[in-house]
Amino acid sequence: MTSPFPHQASFDDLGRALSDVTFCVVDLETTGGSPKTGSRITEIGAVKVRGGEVLGELQTLVNPEESIPAFITVLTGITDAMVVEAPRIAEVLPSFLELAAGSVLVAHNAPFDVGFLKHAAQELGIPWPRFEVLDTAVLARRALLRDEVRNVKLSTLAAHFGATTTPDHRALHDARATVDVLHGLFERLGSLGVNSLEDAVTFTSRVSPEQRRKRHLAQHLPHEPGVYLFRDVRDHVLYVGTSRDLRKRVASYFTASETRTRMGEMVRLAERVDSVVCATALEAQVRELRLIAAHRPPYNRRSRFPERLTWIKLTREPWPRLSVVRRVLDDDADYVGPFGNRRQSELALAALHETFLVRQCTTRMGRRPRGSTCALADLGRCLAPCTGDLDPAIYDAEVARLREALTGDPLEVVDRLRLRMTELGDQQRYEDAAAVRDRLTASLRAVDRTQRLRQLTEVDELVAAAPGERGWEVHVVRHGRLAAAGLLPRTVHPSAWVEALLATAEEVAAPAHAAHPAPVASVEETETLLRWLETPGVRMVRGSWHVPVAGAARHVADLPVESDVHRANRSRLTA
Repeated sequence: MTSPFPHQASFDDLGRALSDVTFCVVDLETTGGSPKTGSRITEIGAVKVRGGEVLGELQTLVNPEESIPAFITVLTGITDAMVVEAPRIAEVLPSFLELAAGSVLVAHNAPFDVGFLKHAAQELGIPWPRFEVLDTAVLARRALLRDEVRNVKLSTLAAHFGATTTPDHRALHDARATVDVLHGLFERLGSLGVNSLEDAVTFTSRVSPEQRRKRHLAQHLPHEPGVYLFRDVRDHVLYVGTSRDLRKRVASYFTASETRTRMGEMVRLAERVDSVVCATALEAQVRELRLIAAHRPPYNRRSRFPERLTWIKLTREPWPRLSVVRRVLDDDADYVGPFGNRRQSELALAALHETFLVRQCTTRMGRRPRGSTCALADLGRCLAPCTGDLDPAIYDAEVARLREALTGDPLEVVDRLRLRMTELGDQQRYEDAAAVRDRLTASLRAVDRTQRLRQLTEVDELVAAAPGERGWEVHVVRHGRLAAAGLLPRTVHPSAWVEALLATAEEVAAPAHAAHPAPVASVEETETLLRWLETPGVRMVRGSWHVPVAGAARHVADLPVESDVHRANRSRLTA
């Protein structure tokens, strides 16, 4: 069934002055507190107003087709005898909807009144129009101070604003009183700079008048996906964000929906908002990352300090060793990472040192070292090349196994540390077993991350597409960096369009060394592209990429939350 009532436009699209908006103020009397428990409507009162002028009224008793409880009669004065000849809700509701069509519904404690009306419509099979609703009780809580009114009951507010009608639990009288309260609240809000319908709906005391007045900063932005940049009076970038609807997202910073303290502080400093329209949401995400890296906005918490990431490096020297570093160099060394913090890199380093007997000292060694053994060598945890007695071939073989664990299959690390966890679990040393588990987890996730980054970085060119609301979202990726993005209309032949996109794509140079996991883009950018490529529905248009089957990924899926032995022993002890 098609509704005869037009859909109300959203507040974002209206943006109208309160004096230009038509409101339908409604009040109900009922037999109880909820339609879900069988309560029925006994009276409807409604007043249609615009700009302070009454355009129409509706008042009628309603036969609830059940007896009215005595306490309701005492409260409202409505008796069974008064409603026995009254029309039923099936006759009344269409008249109310006709009066309210095209209006914004207003009620005091709106969920109660609107809830009864929607329930009645559902029972009668009448589609409920998509009314926008304004609640005077909620608005009063936000606009009035506690020392002004003791509560926000309709009778209290009517007295406070000097309403011409005294509410008395009769529908039309209460609706008329609510009209006066509504106008009184609008006058109060006007002194706070709230003059539009959207401002009234989103008004809260947490949003300062100064912050609210800056809503105009969003007015020039398009309803398109892209990136937005808040700038201060000196043109410095304060914050960078991304959205599928730039205007709507930026406008939300000046309303009650923005509750973050730091963002409120940022908005107070903002004097301008710039935007970059993007063809796709993925392009917007990538541009956001690049802009944050370029400007380092003080109110962005992530992506500002890529130099704080750490890597584990297998050095290129006569007697290689593992080292935690902050930069990936063009030195043909092997790198694993990045790690978000140094603790994770140290956990992974410990897992590798527990498995492989490479040296842990930082001393530079020539091919023929002459020195004394250290404590690790005495404990059998190092092959001790420092003494000069070790056959280089033995050390090279150990390094080769380590390199395989970093760049290929880390099975040896998995087996060694799982065995250790089992041993500790058998000894009921559960905390120690958990520590080994954490080392294994950090190591495997780092190797897996590196292998995924490297696989995409090694691809010269990849073209992929995914269906979107407005067409096919097409992206060109070169060496792990987004080189181009576009929106292919479904009515356009793809071949020529894709060729044109490739012709305008950014030229991206290949990495100097294959060992680099992501040298031509930030790690976050490449991982953002990887997540999108793995999204269901994405299709390869040109090129391909893959993660090694015999790599770390197959072990990551089996990472233990706690050791099997730990769980089994704990179950036995608590049985």
